[in-house]
Amino acid sequence: MRLSGNVAGALLMMASMASFTINDTLIKAMAGDVPLNQILFLRGVLTSAMVGAAAWRMGNLYARLSRRDWILVVIRTMAETAAAYFFLTALFHMPIANVTAILQALPLIVTLAAVFFFGEHVGWRRMIAILLGLAGVMLIIRPASDDFNFHSLYALVAVFCVALRDLSTRRLSRRVPTMFVTLFTSVSMTAFFGFAGLGTDWVPMGTREISLTSAASIMIMCAYLFSIMVMRVGEVSFVAPFRYTGLLWAMLLGWLVFNEWPDNVTLLGAAILVGSGLFAFYRETSLGLARRNRAR
Repeated sequence: MRLSGNVAGALLMMASMASFTINDTLIKAMAGDVPLNQILFLRGVLTSAMVGAAAWRMGNLYARLSRRDWILVVIRTMAETAAAYFFLTALFHMPIANVTAILQALPLIVTLAAVFFFGEHVGWRRMIAILLGLAGVMLIIRPASDDFNFHSLYALVAVFCVALRDLSTRRLSRRVPTMFVTLFTSVSMTAFFGFAGLGTDWVPMGTREISLTSAASIMIMCAYLFSIMVMRVGEVSFVAPFRYTGLLWAMLLGWLVFNEWPDNVTLLGAAILVGSGLFAFYRETSLGLARRNRAR
């Protein structure tokens, strides 16, 4: 049975969120035992090898891109690299559910960025939803409280980096092979964290660390692939709400693996954030349907 674009996009989004969250859990399990640059470099080597083999079999080891697409791919790669650093640094110092909850601001930030950079129109209802969502982020971060964790700002920076990644992905021409973009991103990130790790002492890794790094490599390869594919199928307004399944994964894995559970204020902030995002998606879908009906 052939899936519609929206159903395929929803499944890809859920698979992407699950892959990213499982990867985060595996990486966090090594916090304090292995330096971050070492983990990301070794994970990148394994991921690049797997993606390279897949790209070779698919004939996507090389692609002829326009100058515009090359610029977008480079911007996307830089944004992905920065997002990985800031997000995982925050993850090493915060509960996984808290970091993931902050990341749920991404759809609202993408909408806001589209207004400023692409001139897209956003009505007052969606703008209020965005502001409420950002208020939810403040409840999670709580910058003026004794519980404030400076690394929550790292998670917030990661949100803006991922927003830039997604916006640049959406602007890529459809003829650009997904696997080529995945390979370029993986190799570039591996090289970056390899050079960044030259100034730190590496530590020997046992069976546990090697197994976790190998598993993380598989999960991040899947996450990269799904995150690119999901931006290129289905309607964004339909697919995007399924991003919030990542928060459910983070809460479940945080509880099972790290015995972490968000406090009530964090849960309230996350609920406001998710509710605001869902309302914004609903309004966007409703307006899009109304415009299509008027055009008939």
